[in-house]
Amino acid sequence: MLPLICPLCQEALQPDNKSWSCSNNHSYDQARQGYLNLLLVQYKNSRQPGDTPTMLAYRQAFLDAGHYQPVSDRINELLALGNPAALLDMGCGEGYYTARLKQAIAGCAIGGLDISKDAIIKACRRSRDIQWLVGSTARLPVPDASLDAALCVFSPWSWDECLRCLKPGGQVLLVGPHADHLLSLRTALYDSVHHTPELIKSLPEGLAIVNDQTLRYALDLTSADLANLIGMTPHGFRSSPERQRAVIEKGLGGLEVAMRLVLLQRS
Repeated sequence: MLPLICPLCQEALQPDNKSWSCSNNHSYDQARQGYLNLLLVQYKNSRQPGDTPTMLAYRQAFLDAGHYQPVSDRINELLALGNPAALLDMGCGEGYYTARLKQAIAGCAIGGLDISKDAIIKACRRSRDIQWLVGSTARLPVPDASLDAALCVFSPWSWDECLRCLKPGGQVLLVGPHADHLLSLRTALYDSVHHTPELIKSLPEGLAIVNDQTLRYALDLTSADLANLIGMTPHGFRSSPERQRAVIEKGLGGLEVAMRLVLLQRS
């Protein structure tokens, strides 16, 4: 189990049955589904922050069909090399990558954190062996230098928080889209394809890149798979419904996954 800190005062949290409290008597009850909500209302950016239940349903259907399993396998390989004892998946969503990581690294205490309560409720159904947390990646509820590794897949992260929470020699794996990722889909949905932001714009002092690679493979999707892929991404609300229907009905050739995986290590 990962050590936790109070999101209000940053003192250590201690478990007592299904409640966690700090020395300042701030208390947090574990939900019946098994997760702990450590997201303070003043740090919410909306009433229901994070992905919508509809997007989560699309994502779960797409991921459970195995279309991104090669990405998950590569994540597991890279993080297992460091033999971590304590790992946090930052922005874990409905827990697909987290649950597969738990199976791949025996004996590792793994937590999954997301700002969406709906996502974490779904994640709880995947595994009871993972510490599921509602919280913000901008304010991780773990102590200084307490993590051997951290993972961030298609989610925001904070350099300051990574440096604070990682032990010396600890690693963080960032996973995001290469410029070519799903290019044929983006071309079909828009008149012009926007530039994909760099996964790392500048590297802060204290972190060094130890592995930087791009994973590529072709996708051959059914109409239902394409609907799930579009629906689980911002393309589902950014592109026109007419273009989405055309892609889903006609199918799409030349679709390629291009994921960049960057492994960084704290000095």
